[in-house]
Amino acid sequence: MEQTRGGGQDRRIGRRALIIGGAAAAVGTGAVLAREELSRLWWQVPGVEKPRVEGAVDYTGARWVAASSANWRRADRPDDYTIDMVIIHVTQGSFDSAVKVFQDPGHGAASHYIVRKDGHIAQMIRELDVAYHAGNRDYNERSVGIEHAGFVDRPQDFTDAMYAASARLTAGICGRYGIPVDREHIIGHVEVPGTDHTDPGEHWDWDRYMKLVRQAGTATTA
Repeated sequence: MEQTRGGGQDRRIGRRALIIGGAAAAVGTGAVLAREELSRLWWQVPGVEKPRVEGAVDYTGARWVAASSANWRRADRPDDYTIDMVIIHVTQGSFDSAVKVFQDPGHGAASHYIVRKDGHIAQMIRELDVAYHAGNRDYNERSVGIEHAGFVDRPQDFTDAMYAASARLTAGICGRYGIPVDREHIIGHVEVPGTDHTDPGEHWDWDRYMKLVRQAGTATTA
């Protein structure tokens, strides 16, 4: 579970900044963008956002439970920041306690999803938006974070239902954004540079999990 707001890495220049900057340069030289191009990019003007539906989830198996707006920031991913990673966390607490702290504006962190032992999934932040979960700003902007309720030193917390539900969730995320299903793109919090976290810990069965993700991805596309 994350403890520091937004991480400490320098922010990368997103495609939004490049597009807006390019458009401004074009106007300065007298060039005119085609009407259909303007129509396609209207939401990338500062202060304008893609249409959003309150309470909508990105994964149909999830239930919406909103995190505090202090624990994430609005974005328009993957158009402004490419999503190319899923980061696996363990809450070091119960499902209910994780929901509570993610709804606390003073906590300064939250993940997009929490998976419970029985396989129930709560989505707390839209995948469009940047969650403060990785302790590294660049990784926050590039990733979707998934918390798993339990403790790193309790292998019994990682149930069959949790593995299966989380694998389906990760397979869906990878399918939506074209993320390769491998250990370079599906990583643990412990693998994020600059953090001091150990989750998901030595009892998380990566071989089993990756096999389940691949199987879920195949079932989805079959």
